[in-house]
Amino acid sequence: MAPYTTDWRGQFKGEAIAVARPANTQEVADTVKACAAAGVAIVPQGGNTSLSGAAIPATSKPQIVLSLSRMNKVRAVDTIDLTMTVEPGVTLKAAQNAALDAECLLPLSISSEGTAQIGGVLGTNAGGNNTLRFGNARDFVLGLEVVMADGQIWNGLRRLRKDNTGYCLRQLFIGSEGTLGIITAAVLKVIPRPTDAAVAFCAVESPAAALKLLGRLQRTDGQALMAFELLCHQGIELVLQHVPGIVMPLATPSPYYVLLELATSRPNAGLRASLESILGDAMEAGEVTDATFAESDAQRGALWKLREEHAEGLKREGGSVKNDVSVPVSCVPQLIEEGIKAAQAVIPGLRPVPFGHMGDGNIHFNFIAPKGTDPKAMLAREYEVMDAVNAVVKKLDGSFSAEHGIGQFKLPMMEPWRGGTELDTMRKIKAALDPQGTLNPGKMIP
Repeated sequence: MAPYTTDWRGQFKGEAIAVARPANTQEVADTVKACAAAGVAIVPQGGNTSLSGAAIPATSKPQIVLSLSRMNKVRAVDTIDLTMTVEPGVTLKAAQNAALDAECLLPLSISSEGTAQIGGVLGTNAGGNNTLRFGNARDFVLGLEVVMADGQIWNGLRRLRKDNTGYCLRQLFIGSEGTLGIITAAVLKVIPRPTDAAVAFCAVESPAAALKLLGRLQRTDGQALMAFELLCHQGIELVLQHVPGIVMPLATPSPYYVLLELATSRPNAGLRASLESILGDAMEAGEVTDATFAESDAQRGALWKLREEHAEGLKREGGSVKNDVSVPVSCVPQLIEEGIKAAQAVIPGLRPVPFGHMGDGNIHFNFIAPKGTDPKAMLAREYEVMDAVNAVVKKLDGSFSAEHGIGQFKLPMMEPWRGGTELDTMRKIKAALDPQGTLNPGKMIP
């Protein structure tokens, strides 16, 4: 039971009377009906990679964990319609590989894609590295199959690009964290596999310089820009220290770095030459101080590993205060500058580790304990630090949760941030679709 009732960070632990592992949609429906009749709540769970405790039991109410990992088939990939139909237990990586086998690309990409499952990815509306170009998880979904709170099955597995027939029900379930229904299959959009790509790792002096580089790329080759990730020296050092096999690609340290990728299906696009020219101009303008390019798929993987292992480096350092926030892209430098000051006013000496999706305004604004101090003392005050950063976020018209969702971790923030008409409407939707409160209690809706 333990792997199903504890999150991967070890931050949330819950109790369940059983774990159900259905193999098909009908078994999900039968389980839901039985639980509804018995007054037992259900916590849907995929790969259990949530950072907000969304997949862990959160209340003392009798409940089961409904693991969807056995429903792990890629049902179809259609290269004409450019769609793939998958079950919720398929890992995101397996879905990506199935698309590649058909000479297509599923651009949705997150750090935990080897473990995260499609049901959870959609249930939390995961974002990831390519949101800049393709949007969040909800932007990939054409159709869903969902088991409702009363056990009814809604078959909305449509492959249509246009279907203007009433409320767009699928969007209700995407990002609902399993509180409105249980996703049992999905039709996802894919694209033709890119034939040309270029990846660069750049040193920059500041987030402001990175923002200027982003603008330059968007003006010059914006249609090819896939990802634009901001990293800092402290984060890179944690990865180098705690994750074996990582090599720093630049000789001289820099306060900040940018990892960027261009890709296109246009033949003979010459992206490498284009990127070299863009970065050359950026160096002359003082926006970039050094850069290196991936010369092979292996080098591309190594550069991306520097980014993807940040969560592991932070975990091995002893834990971190996590702020998954978003602001308008233009405000990212101000967010980082003022956010660091605000957090360090709460706990002097806090070490900031801001990183993430600068191209879409989503920064993972993490903090680790001051050197020589116990991380547990810092974590005991994490909500104070989060509130200090969120005050800056609110001033900049941002959001306290960009892509990690609410779960139980950020539940206390919903009332002050989304209270009034917005939260009241959410409660009405919840009451309409799950009147008994069977689905994932203690999550999202306070």
